[in-house]
Amino acid sequence: MNALLATGLLLLRLTLGLIIMAHGAQKLFGLFGGHGLRGTQEMMNRLGLQPAPFWAWVVALGEFGGGLLVALGLLTPLAVLLPMGSMLVAIAKVHWAKGFWNSQGGFEFNLALLMMGVVLGLTGAGSFSLDQVLSFAPPQPLTFLIGLVVLVVLLLILIPLGNMLARRSQEPAQGTAHS
Repeated sequence: MNALLATGLLLLRLTLGLIIMAHGAQKLFGLFGGHGLRGTQEMMNRLGLQPAPFWAWVVALGEFGGGLLVALGLLTPLAVLLPMGSMLVAIAKVHWAKGFWNSQGGFEFNLALLMMGVVLGLTGAGSFSLDQVLSFAPPQPLTFLIGLVVLVVLLLILIPLGNMLARRSQEPAQGTAHS
């Protein structure tokens, strides 16, 4: 890989990784004007993602840990999937109905981050990465593409399943007397 391409991938990784990591720090620790885990859990409740404590941890750790791994260029084809899950859910549950433009609350920013992750998932981290130093070289882009399919399938199963279980736990037990 030539030095210019490697430098471009490094800059892309650092930009995506640090942005995503900062968003994770907001959700996990309440840094940078964030609301911490309690606020993240409340957001999951508002979005109808149940159980909210589970999804709060998944999102916060996925963004913080995934962002860190992406910035370091470590396990890159898999690491990019962690924040991509958050971006897919954010687009679907929050931003899609508001249209494209970020200025109107739309999905423009989330889509840009998502596509940055796709680029890194398809190309790998580049020469200036821990993947390169550690000789971590899974089949590319196959590892990323399989991981992406697994991620989407898991989201399509776990979100409705969690919501269904939450509804069932809130229903009154059958056969109980009502006063």
